[in-house]
Amino acid sequence: MYVAVKGGERAIENAHRLLAHERRGDRDVPELSLAQISGQLGLAVDRVMSEGSLYDRELASLAIKQARGDMIEAIFLVRAFRATLPRFGATEPVDTGNMRLRRRISSTFKDIPGGQILGPTFDYTHRLLDSQLAEGFVPEQPAMSETSEAATPRVTDILGRDGLIEPSPLEDDTLVGDLTREPLGFPAARDLRLQNLARADEGFLLAMGYSTQRGYGRNHPFAGEIRFGEVEVEFFAEDAGFAVPLGSIDLTECQMINQFKGSATEPPCFTRGYGLAFGQSERKTMSMALVDRSLRAGELGEEVLAPAQDEEFVMSHSDNVQATGFVEHLKLPHYVDFQSELGLLRKLRREFAQAAGAEPLPEAAE
Repeated sequence: MYVAVKGGERAIENAHRLLAHERRGDRDVPELSLAQISGQLGLAVDRVMSEGSLYDRELASLAIKQARGDMIEAIFLVRAFRATLPRFGATEPVDTGNMRLRRRISSTFKDIPGGQILGPTFDYTHRLLDSQLAEGFVPEQPAMSETSEAATPRVTDILGRDGLIEPSPLEDDTLVGDLTREPLGFPAARDLRLQNLARADEGFLLAMGYSTQRGYGRNHPFAGEIRFGEVEVEFFAEDAGFAVPLGSIDLTECQMINQFKGSATEPPCFTRGYGLAFGQSERKTMSMALVDRSLRAGELGEEVLAPAQDEEFVMSHSDNVQATGFVEHLKLPHYVDFQSELGLLRKLRREFAQAAGAEPLPEAAE
């Protein structure tokens, strides 16, 4: 047994060296720098930061490089690092209403206060491969307008002034839980559900959100507003007695507007679905908002029939780190378990043959 263990250790060490060799790639090609990853693979970095729950572009870039582009492995690395960090406290709630906008669109109103800002987006591009990018093409500088100081109120706030949409289900003074420090339990309050969805796998959320639009949840959504830009983060300093700015981060926020027929006590109005993520993460926040609204079915007195309305199903299976661990553990040795199953199967086959009065069935190969 000792020899087998030592042999296994040597094989693992060599596997690590082989991984490092494969990660580096062709030595004749310059090594990929963290600045290149952060600047040119920005959307990948944004996803790793969001699902890794750590806003640090350099660390997220390092994780992507170390993981050879495997996004879930990179997210795992960031979360593992995050778990080692000391916690000094919680920042003040960010005010996305004062976001320095780089992109802002609404599919509900053409003319909104502050205007629509297309910003950097694939929405209007042709899905054709651009061969110029393979040749070191340098794009021309875009036309940049001056930063507008005009107010940009949220579309949901405009509807709220007329009483056409429900008030925000989370008030400012609500005590917010922390999913990273307390185990998840059911039923979960909306603050914990939103935290879970913010860390959830983008592909899983996309599939769940898509299912609600195909009838598995009976939600008819409108993208009330999607905004992407920079917000200031503040921390309350007890010694000073007031909040002090720590810096700025990029966020994407999505406010979905959904129908609601009302009830015996509530008039018909629009309801909300909400999504928020680090960086430019529109697909993630839109999917998050769709699923958030779907998970509010019980709260709004709607019948819970679809998978996307099942809180325990969605929240228990949305985390890609947990899901990856459970799936990939199947690669580990299960020799004892399998031999037990194999022995049981052979016994059952013998009993079957005896009961049927037939010749014994051939045994499976060892």
